[in-house]
Amino acid sequence: MVADSKPARKTPQMIREIKTIFEDDWIVVIDKPAKLLVLPDRYDQSIANLYHLLKDRYGDIFVVHRIDKETSGLIVFAKKEESHRGLSRQFESQTVQKTYRAICMGESSDETGTIDYSLGPSRNSKEKMRIDERRGKEARTNFKVLEQFEGFSYVEAKPQTGRTHQIRVHLSAINLPIMGDSLYGGGDQFYLSQIKPKYKLAGEEKPLLDRTALHASRIIFLHPFSGQAIGLETDLPKDMRIVLKYLKQLRGKQHREPIQHSQNGGILQRDGESG
Repeated sequence: MVADSKPARKTPQMIREIKTIFEDDWIVVIDKPAKLLVLPDRYDQSIANLYHLLKDRYGDIFVVHRIDKETSGLIVFAKKEESHRGLSRQFESQTVQKTYRAICMGESSDETGTIDYSLGPSRNSKEKMRIDERRGKEARTNFKVLEQFEGFSYVEAKPQTGRTHQIRVHLSAINLPIMGDSLYGGGDQFYLSQIKPKYKLAGEEKPLLDRTALHASRIIFLHPFSGQAIGLETDLPKDMRIVLKYLKQLRGKQHREPIQHSQNGGILQRDGESG
């Protein structure tokens, strides 16, 4: 359980942005907006977080897994202790299939591959993780370059383990740091002027993207009560779509068709479909 303290600061916009992708009596799956914490901040629990927003809505709510504050996309919560136990076992046994999309700085000579580097805490920063083959925990990520531009790549990543910052560290390790990920070499903010020659704007330029360009786009797991396979997808958020649009226009180079997914049996539901 998560300890409760001061009520989290909330705004009407924040509440509106909490989009439910799937819900029944046992679970709820949310398309989390970027820059929203999943759990209360360790030092200031009044900062808005998804746990408190859902607790206000449902009363009892149970955290099953996490995604980083700046990461957008799918996250699963349990509404009962029984479903929490069932889902937690799946995440612990690494049977849940997760897919992420990332816009990366740099290009890759490999269209697909597996990154297999053990990870451990950084010696220099409490916030960072690092590759540590000697003492770190096993970590493995499959990746596929969906589109490649001059100096940039659009990548699909499928973590096979669930380590902190795993995708971010692994992509950075193969010289594909995620755009906007200042912690692992992807820069801070991304501006149109960085890719548009002689771009001029009257006044101060606003960034196209000011967070880590990572989105949890797809998840497949077994329903903790029925045992039925559930596959859920959600589209890229607006900021990442805009960046990709300009990269295609101004840095277009090579196109690779995105992977087509199929799920036999169970539920396959995309963002926008009822359920």
